[in-house]
Amino acid sequence: MQDTYQTLVGLLLPEGILDYFELVTVAQSQTGLDIYLEEKNIAPAGYENQRLESKGFLPEISIQDFPIRGHKVALRIKRRRWEVLESKTIITRDWNLVQKGARMTTEFGTFLKGIFG
Repeated sequence: MQDTYQTLVGLLLPEGILDYFELVTVAQSQTGLDIYLEEKNIAPAGYENQRLESKGFLPEISIQDFPIRGHKVALRIKRRRWEVLESKTIITRDWNLVQKGARMTTEFGTFLKGIFG
């Protein structure tokens, strides 16, 4: 049954978003649906061989997405941040690099560019 839900969620959200974000919860409010997503704890490109420690999330942002069955949809997104243990620097995923990747659709690339610049 989990695969069925994963397929359905994948069709409702911007294509490719589940590669980088985990669905946390969905809440229905008076204004529509709030879909909460958190960035997965996967090392950003270029840091795969370094020791990283997750340091929580940046402040949540809200993005309006396409309506679903007449309900407004807000994606509530939390981006992760990590500390590079050797240098004690804080890093986040470079979404401009992700957008240039071959696995990303134009729709998802445009979506990310709109969110993170």
